[in-house]
Amino acid sequence: MNLFLGGWHGPFIPPEYGWIWFVIKLAALLFAYLWLRWTLPRFRYDQLMSFGWKVLLPLATVNLLVTAAMVLYFGL
Repeated sequence: MNLFLGGWHGPFIPPEYGWIWFVIKLAALLFAYLWLRWTLPRFRYDQLMSFGWKVLLPLATVNLLVTAAMVLYFGL
């Protein structure tokens, strides 16, 4: 098992004690996940759908049009 944040080779730790670095990383990531989960509000499904349709879809459309205009104008 690996967290892919540098592997189990930690700084200033001999390779035979790599499990200590793994436990430290695991505890830090778990703390950060739980802290964010408990701090940020939970949105209802209808709020997420409304945000997607009313905000994200128009932003994506504007992004598409601006990118297409830049490609046509600058010939990228």
